Amino acid sequence: MNTQNNENMIFIILVSIVATIGGFLFGFDSGVINGTVNGLQKAFNSDDIGTGFNVASMLLGCAIGAFTAGRLADVYGRKTLLLVTAVLFIVSAWGSGIAGSSMEFIVYRVIGGLAVGAASVMAPAYISEIAPARLRGRLSSIQQVAIISGLFAAFVSNYLLANVAGASTADFWLGFAAWRWMFWIELFPAVLFLVFLLFIPESPRYLVLRKKDHQASEVLNRLYGEGQGQKKLLEIQQSLAGDRHEPKLADLFDQQSRKVRKIVWIGIGLAVFQQLVGINVVFYYGAVLWQAVGFSESDALLINIISGAVSIAACVITMYFIDKVGRKPFLLLGSIGMTVTLSCLVFAFMNSDLDINGNLDLGELGTFALISANAYVFFFNLSWGPVMWVMLGEMFPNQIRGSGLAVAGLFQWGANFAITMTFPIMLTGIGLGGAYAFYAVFAALSVFFVAKYIYETKGRELEDMQG
Repeated sequence: MNTQNNENMIFIILVSIVATIGGFLFGFDSGVINGTVNGLQKAFNSDDIGTGFNVASMLLGCAIGAFTAGRLADVYGRKTLLLVTAVLFIVSAWGSGIAGSSMEFIVYRVIGGLAVGAASVMAPAYISEIAPARLRGRLSSIQQVAIISGLFAAFVSNYLLANVAGASTADFWLGFAAWRWMFWIELFPAVLFLVFLLFIPESPRYLVLRKKDHQASEVLNRLYGEGQGQKKLLEIQQSLAGDRHEPKLADLFDQQSRKVRKIVWIGIGLAVFQQLVGINVVFYYGAVLWQAVGFSESDALLINIISGAVSIAACVITMYFIDKVGRKPFLLLGSIGMTVTLSCLVFAFMNSDLDINGNLDLGELGTFALISANAYVFFFNLSWGPVMWVMLGEMFPNQIRGSGLAVAGLFQWGANFAITMTFPIMLTGIGLGGAYAFYAVFAALSVFFVAKYIYETKGRELEDMQG
């Protein structure tokens, strides 16, 4: 059970997996909307802007959830916030499926957004705070694998339900439309998440921050063994020596210059660039996108499944190598790869014709576009997908980790909302080629951002992060 350092690796891995169920739900809740767009349009008679808001409404809750969870976790604990998150997932899954109006649907999606936003910052932070430094990247990367697995599960579920019912808008079991059942499937993992969370410990670094050293000692001994646990406790205490006050947002400012710390700006940059490359357009609107270029709803949903499988494969590669290669090389490779593949998609969309229905006809470029799109998804999930969450969970000093995550999470989900809300408008305004050109430009800019501002955190103890 134990390593040569008396680490209880089985326990550490199991606890990390429980935390990443939040990531699975994050992915499922984000991806399930993909197959329900047609159902929402039919049920609520919404136009392009209305549909965009129905899809993007969750992201408003995500921004609020990420910001408030980061702050509240410093007061009430990481585990407590994860428990609240599980309850919110349950409420949202049930309510989104039962909603009888667009406004009611939006309310439940915002509740789901609060859960997704909280899970997005709490799960990687919690894992970073319980994992040994030499395995922190690998264990934190499980979060992205879980997110993509959740997306993949949502795509498979949507595909199967739509096929069995005949269409996402057709009636299914008990007289409810298939798109409603797409939301209700989420209840199963959400309830499991709530139950399993009852059996994991609180973060030892949070306990030290709250001056609960005895409880922190018990948790650390259970994680690392008594000798190593006491050594780690001393390191955490020393990292906070002379500055062991209750964390607050003001800690994000340099005490002398009163300017926002550079590490906070870097965290915001990481969070925003991850969204400006347009990845969630593929995840939220994949079915709509591929139908717009001539595929049937069934084929479009099947393409989403393929993209999900490619994403999981990429994340597994990163999870295996991230603690050997480091964080920065993966980010650089991903930025370059996304720039090339997005440019290929722009070329395909710009050189296609319109059919009699006004949809793009890719013709011979159809296969090229599919390969490019999946290569783009692969490069994202090899790099910015998992690595951004790993870095946000570990790059901030102990004293400001909750506040730093709160602000970075707020910007990340704010950018996500902007990208998601504007895509249907861009689709009808400047077309797919114009929209993807926008994302390609930001992918190119991210290369320079990584090269200049990102520093390596591989193998460094959290107590050594100075910000």
